[in-house]
Amino acid sequence: MSRTQRPVRILAPAAVAPRIAAEFTRRRFLTTAAALGGVGLLTACGGDGSSNGGSTGAAGPATARATGGDLESAVSIYTWGDYDSPDVLESFTSELGPTVQLDAFNSNEEMIAKLVAARGTSGYDIVVPTGQFIPQMIENDLLEPINKDLIPNLSHMDEQFLGLDWDPENNWSICKAWGTTGFVYDNTVITRELKDWNDFIDCAQNEASGKTSLLDDPAELTGIYFWANGIDWTTEDPDQLQAAEDFLITELAPHITAFDSYPGGAAIPQASHVLMQVWNGDARLGIMESPDPERWTWVLGAPATELWMDNWCIAKGAPNIEAAHAFINYVLAPEQVIEQTDYIGYHTGAKDVETMAEEAGLEMLDLIFFTPEQIETMQEGAVNSAQQRIVDIWNKTKAAAGA
Repeated sequence: MSRTQRPVRILAPAAVAPRIAAEFTRRRFLTTAAALGGVGLLTACGGDGSSNGGSTGAAGPATARATGGDLESAVSIYTWGDYDSPDVLESFTSELGPTVQLDAFNSNEEMIAKLVAARGTSGYDIVVPTGQFIPQMIENDLLEPINKDLIPNLSHMDEQFLGLDWDPENNWSICKAWGTTGFVYDNTVITRELKDWNDFIDCAQNEASGKTSLLDDPAELTGIYFWANGIDWTTEDPDQLQAAEDFLITELAPHITAFDSYPGGAAIPQASHVLMQVWNGDARLGIMESPDPERWTWVLGAPATELWMDNWCIAKGAPNIEAAHAFINYVLAPEQVIEQTDYIGYHTGAKDVETMAEEAGLEMLDLIFFTPEQIETMQEGAVNSAQQRIVDIWNKTKAAAGA
């Protein structure tokens, strides 16, 4: 689950919508997507780049304040939609005091754009980026180093999910969850068996035309084409990128009616589409929420798909640094881990979490835990020189689809 990172810049949308207050309930969420415009290279935004731009983990000003004193009254988290159990959030507030404010984003690019624009004044305490974006976020002074002395529950993490290439000493990040991408289809409408991304594409162009949704994420969009055609989805080859753009815009986009990063919240339970690209945990929650779960078939993307890991990080300039550390430590405790795993439907990287899930009688564990053979088919992402092109293709495809 590691990949050597190259020193490249991050791309992020140049325009984002104002801060969104998201209200969360069990397996449903309400958020408004950001208005994404063009893209621009994220250059170092920390003055001379010396404050926190390295990977030494030396405490910056905010972390220096985190010495175990009284907690602030709130903690603000900028994260993926419906990504924490309300019971865990409520118990954190009940036991430790700070209230939890959640805002949701649809993609790493959207989250990064907001942090870049804020330059340390976003008001967020915790952000949840995917692993490959972390080195460039550090380089561009978007994160505060973590004071691990305030995270004793780090001892409950499985070592294979610590010390990964993007943060070898876990000075800036701690695994929140990891998962993969596949799709679900309504087997009462699509009566043939779908097995891989080529079947997904063919079905989207035929019986699911006009009733198909894709994840609202640049890499996931181009990934469909690359995975189906046996191409590394981190390719920087101009010809392969052009082929992906041509196919997605001219052949696939006319059949797509939605770009939805969280179909498990509404689209699956309401059966508003019959074919949906989806992350595994969101698929599980949507199927469990459906009044007729048997109508939905989950398919792990094949012959290849992605493996991603999202991480707890502390945002630059976090106003509630004590509460941020306390929250991260709280959710790493075993008693919280199993509730988080059940609610979000993802592996949290905790020790023995699969055994705990089995003993707790959690449902649909095959959508949370994967075999070694399945993991072998999963590819990690990368932030590289093709990132701007990937985002451009995403924007053009959405425009072509009228979404």
